[in-house]
Amino acid sequence: MQDPTTKYPNPPFPEQKQPFPGLAAKMTPKPDHGETTYKGSGRLGGRKALITGGDSGMGRAAAIAYAREGADVAINYLPEEEPDAREVIALIEREGRKGIALPGDLRQEAFCEKLIEDAVKAPGGLDILVNNAGRQQQAASISDLTTEAFDATMKTNIYAMFWPTKAALKHLQQGSSIIQTTSEQAYDPSENLVDYAITKAAGMSFTKSMAKQLGPRGIRVNGVAPSPIWTPLQVAGGATMEKLVKFGGDTPMGRRVNLRNWHRFTSSLQTTVRVFRRVKSTGLPAGAASLD
Repeated sequence: MQDPTTKYPNPPFPEQKQPFPGLAAKMTPKPDHGETTYKGSGRLGGRKALITGGDSGMGRAAAIAYAREGADVAINYLPEEEPDAREVIALIEREGRKGIALPGDLRQEAFCEKLIEDAVKAPGGLDILVNNAGRQQQAASISDLTTEAFDATMKTNIYAMFWPTKAALKHLQQGSSIIQTTSEQAYDPSENLVDYAITKAAGMSFTKSMAKQLGPRGIRVNGVAPSPIWTPLQVAGGATMEKLVKFGGDTPMGRRVNLRNWHRFTSSLQTTVRVFRRVKSTGLPAGAASLD
């Protein structure tokens, strides 16, 4: 037994800043995605997965877990994130699984359609689609939020969830799964994340609607809404420096969620809709949440 409040790095963290989209390799402390700790048990043997935003953060943790559970994994990411992506592909291949790198901009519908076709072709099928890629840029006032920035967030967080899902449906069979990364911002939004919070509320509604639509076809649709996660989003404009230094310190355990525990992404495949949130969050029906 170990005290979970002291098991992982706690704030304060050093001040740091990276240009968007940021790299996990340059963060301090460097995120632990389970590279040396996650142990698989074959729960996804023979499965084929596509994870957007699979180079870092929650997508990277999911990619590692899926590979160690026996799945072949394709990851999408921006070209600027290539150094992180190369590390993930190497980790997947080290498990004896196929690792497929599919860089590109999800804000383009044509690319999203090509992404799905490439993800199906390379490993020979598609069973799991994880819509995880996201854009988060904080703005103290709506007056500081430009139309260009607002549009980029909408395209990255909503369109890039809708287009791949739509394109993937013709390939998904009974037993397949679609997973969205939502956020506590969907129901407890921060004052400086207006556009991001809008998209996460949309993502939660999309997940619930698709779960109802695809459930009769035997396709599970899940949403995972984490508490604060230490990812490049935070150091690349997603948080103020004041919040970055104290990141996760206002949670019940005084720390952010550790990515090495993101195997919950895998266990969430077993239910129709599962949402994870903090104790103090509100706005969901009773029984809708499971606490880390």
